[in-house]
Amino acid sequence: MIVKDDNGGGVRVGVGGRLSSSSGFGSFIRRKQVDSVQFKAHGGSHHQLARKLSAVDLVAIGVGSTIGAGVYILIGTVAREHAGPALVISLLIAGIAAALSAFCYAELACRCPSAGSAYHYAYICLGEGVAWLVGWGLILEYTIGGSAVARGITPNLALFFGGWDNLPFFLARQTLPGLGVVVDPCAAALIVIVTLLLCLGIKESSLAQSIVTTINVCAMLFVIIVGGYLGFQSGWIGYELPSGYFPYGVNGVFAGSAIVFFSYIGFDAVSSTAEEVKNPQRDLPLGISIALCLCCILYMLVAAVIVGLVPYYRLDPDTPISSAFSSYGMKWAVYVITTGAVTALCSSLMGSLLPQPRTFMAMARDGLLPSFFSDINKHTQVPLKSTIVTGVLAATLAFFMDVSQLAGMVSVGTLLAFTTVAVSVLIIRYVPPNEIPIPSSLQTSIDQHSCVHDEHRASPIDTASYCDNHLHDKSEALLGQPLIIKESKEHKEISRRKLAAWTIALLCLGILIVACAASANRCPSILRFTSCGVGGILILCSVIVLACIEQDDTRHSFGHTGGFVCPFVPFLPAACILINTYLLIDLGVDTWLRVSMWLLIGVFIYLFYGRSHSSLLNAIYVPAAYAREILGIQEEHLA
Repeated sequence: MIVKDDNGGGVRVGVGGRLSSSSGFGSFIRRKQVDSVQFKAHGGSHHQLARKLSAVDLVAIGVGSTIGAGVYILIGTVAREHAGPALVISLLIAGIAAALSAFCYAELACRCPSAGSAYHYAYICLGEGVAWLVGWGLILEYTIGGSAVARGITPNLALFFGGWDNLPFFLARQTLPGLGVVVDPCAAALIVIVTLLLCLGIKESSLAQSIVTTINVCAMLFVIIVGGYLGFQSGWIGYELPSGYFPYGVNGVFAGSAIVFFSYIGFDAVSSTAEEVKNPQRDLPLGISIALCLCCILYMLVAAVIVGLVPYYRLDPDTPISSAFSSYGMKWAVYVITTGAVTALCSSLMGSLLPQPRTFMAMARDGLLPSFFSDINKHTQVPLKSTIVTGVLAATLAFFMDVSQLAGMVSVGTLLAFTTVAVSVLIIRYVPPNEIPIPSSLQTSIDQHSCVHDEHRASPIDTASYCDNHLHDKSEALLGQPLIIKESKEHKEISRRKLAAWTIALLCLGILIVACAASANRCPSILRFTSCGVGGILILCSVIVLACIEQDDTRHSFGHTGGFVCPFVPFLPAACILINTYLLIDLGVDTWLRVSMWLLIGVFIYLFYGRSHSSLLNAIYVPAAYAREILGIQEEHLA
């Protein structure tokens, strides 16, 4: 039976459920269940991804995706202009900030181990509209990020050949006559090679990434060990300066942390392989945490050695490590360091191209993209078509465009994903989804099953009345409580959920106000301080309220249980949201103008395709408590 929903949530169907809306705001807030992919796969319409990855493979993917060539270049710039010898502290602060997001990712990866990473989590917790924007942002991040990394390999290869003029013709950059476009055949060729490698299978590509990452780590260990020996021989002259350890003060240390924070981006690639992990509840948190810890330790040790060998103001901003070794007469070390930089770029390129096809696949499974992208090859058990499309797009960009100007756009997708993941953790803890979408075809099955069990088969049955009476009698027998007590508990739980939902919303609003005020350098000081004060009060009050009210009891059974649980909720997710939101807004107006164009294109695609092709179109939302019983009725009927 279908009746109107007084709460404006769509249309009520049957046992207190509601029909998903395909128009208006309803399509933006419809949410899918954790195991929706598994239910689809049960129907036999899709091949499954191969579960072949272990914790060691995940660590290799995480370290390889995170450690790019930035560590070989960035430490010179940050040390010279921001942190000085305190660069190590800047890296530690940035590592701790990245760990906040890693904790949130670890919990959601265990609860919802499916391809799509942040897109998948946002779809479950925040709704289809936010999930689409996150997925669309991740597409931008991985495509431009992979192209930018590939373009960075050619200059490093030139060092092996003694300069640009000595590069072979087929590897050197060329300028197209009449167009003035500088093409990079080497970058495009590398992307094609990596794409072919990813097409072979997840185990084969993870093995290749493990080898490349090992070479990179060995190069960093060379810098640490040999550089440490030189430092002890010379007395660490870089730390014996009149300006002291903090030449730019505490503000310089934090400014350096904001810059080097982006050197930790990449561990989220681990969560994108969730469907390909043998034991996701155990291995995903291990892979994410160990990879991030290794990266942080390596970064800090390399930085400690380099700023100790040479005074920070004498570091070459382009080749800080090579120049530091050259000052001690070890010019040959440039080949070892360049090898590390090239392998770091190659592993980072693989880390950029690996998650993209799986994001395409997850969005296509949900109907937001054409089903072409969701096909899994039965032999290699990877999303072959999506991988090829990703490779072609990235190779084309790398060949024709200098995407370095678009590098800031890469950070938007990552920070947006980090923010939504932290918000999703708060939602799962305090207001987890309590309705499950089921196909609208099950309404007929319930009616038929009700008719079979009714003594008066000749008359049609009100499904809502049948199920409500049946479940009411059942609950009375189990609980043995008067109906008024039961209704009182339900009312109290509804009030708690409303309070928690509004508090989370106010927390996000307060963080947005503080981040905007802190980044608005051109605004009057009084306006900035007032806004920061108002936002700070909202944040403080919201965190206190969330800390005082009880978390939802169903959080223990939400999704897959038995995995990692994020600690210090709500404080840790709130800090994560604050850091990532500030970094998002601080990217600058030019970056946001470019990103806005990309997001606007995504909105049009969703409105004219994704919304009307969604797998949740016309789905019936029923309370989670009734869902298992309804599905059981369906199985009995089919049997």
